[in-house]
Amino acid sequence: MVQLFEAYPILHSLRGELKGLSWTHIITILPIKDDLKRKFYAALCTTERWSTRVLKQRIGSMLYERTALSKLPEKTIENQLRELKEEDKMTPELVFRDTYVLDFLELHNCYSEKDVENAILKALEEFILEFGRDFYFVERQKRIILDNEDFYIDLIFYHRRLKCFILLELKLGKFRAAYKGQMELYLRYMEKYEMLADENPPIGLILCTEAGREQVELLFLPQDKIKVSEFLTQIPSKEFFVEKLHKAIRLAQVKLGKDGSGRND
Repeated sequence: MVQLFEAYPILHSLRGELKGLSWTHIITILPIKDDLKRKFYAALCTTERWSTRVLKQRIGSMLYERTALSKLPEKTIENQLRELKEEDKMTPELVFRDTYVLDFLELHNCYSEKDVENAILKALEEFILEFGRDFYFVERQKRIILDNEDFYIDLIFYHRRLKCFILLELKLGKFRAAYKGQMELYLRYMEKYEMLADENPPIGLILCTEAGREQVELLFLPQDKIKVSEFLTQIPSKEFFVEKLHKAIRLAQVKLGKDGSGRND
C-alpha cells in the first residue's frame, strides 16, 4: 500500500492509469520504479488483455527496453502512451521491438532460415504473443511473379490496429544493405496488388541475428516503412538488454548533438 501511495498519490491518477487492471496486475507493476516503464506495462496490459502470468513474463523479458518506443524522448513516450490509453491509438514504436526473444522455438546451435520459419509456424501462438495480440497470420512463402521471375515472401501478418500488412523476412547473420531492396520490392507489390482503399501501406520487418546499426541508419529505413530487428533463440541476461538500451540512448544523444537540436520533443 505504501508503494501504491508513492506511485499514485492522487486518486484520479490511480483510476485513470490503472483502469481495467485487476489487483494482481497492479501489485505486479507497482515495484517498477520508472514512471514511464510502469505506464507502458499498464497501458499494454489493458490494451492486449494480458493475464498476470503474461504480464510477469513481459516484465521479466524486459519488453519495454526492447521496444523502439523506449529509445524516444520522454515527452514522445508520454504522448504515445496517453494516446494509446485515451484514444486506443497504436503506433509502430509500440508494436515493434529492437530485439525479439524466440526462445520458445527451441532452436540450438546450427539452424537455417527455413528451420526458423517452420519452428515459428509450429509455435505460432507463442510467436504472436511475443509480437503482440493484434498480429494475425496471413500466409507463408507467398509467391509473386515479376518479369517472369518467382519471388517468395517469408511470412505475412496483418496488424488490426495499424490496419496494414506486416511482411516478415528472416535472415541469418548480419543485416546487409541488399535486404532493403528486396523488402522494398515486396512492399510495393503488396501496396499495388493487395492493399485495400481503407488500409495503410504495408510495413516490412527484417529479422536478423545481428542488426548492423550503421547500415540501417544510413539507409533511412524508417522512412521506407522498413524495420530491422535482431532475434535471439535463447533468453540472455537482463544486463544484455540494459547495455543495449544504454548504448541506443548514447547514440541518440550523440546524433541530437550533431544536428544541433537538443529538443526533448
